[in-house]
Amino acid sequence: MNNSRRVALKTTGAFATLVSLGLITQSQAQAAVDRAGFEVKTLPEALKAIGGTPANSDQVTVVAPDIAENGAVVPVGATSKLPNTTEIYLIVEKNPMPLSAGFVIPAGTEPEVQTRLKMGQSSNVIAVVKADGKLYSATKETKVTLGGCGG
Repeated sequence: MNNSRRVALKTTGAFATLVSLGLITQSQAQAAVDRAGFEVKTLPEALKAIGGTPANSDQVTVVAPDIAENGAVVPVGATSKLPNTTEIYLIVEKNPMPLSAGFVIPAGTEPEVQTRLKMGQSSNVIAVVKADGKLYSATKETKVTLGGCGG
């Protein structure tokens, strides 16, 4: 069994479990699996994969520390005050694969996400929000004292 088949089986199994438990819908699982943007290597390619260049907005906030002591587990999140927010993406500009996380926001829920990301070095963290079919963003610099991507 090669690596790509093993990854596909793990991913499919994980999403099937989440769907069967009712934690996500089938369309949300399908949307997450289809995102090839997580494999791109540059910021412009990552932005293109999620729909284009976003406009800066004071209605979008990046939640990240000013200094992260361990780049392997940096708490990062985003909030949106924009109505009809449907998706939130987290991008770490200087990571080998910048697009780090993507979230589908179901209607009627608060557009706020939190996760932990690997950061290989000090970098801008960019939150991109899709609301009413348009993209908006905010940026915050996070300094990393110990790299998390093999550094």
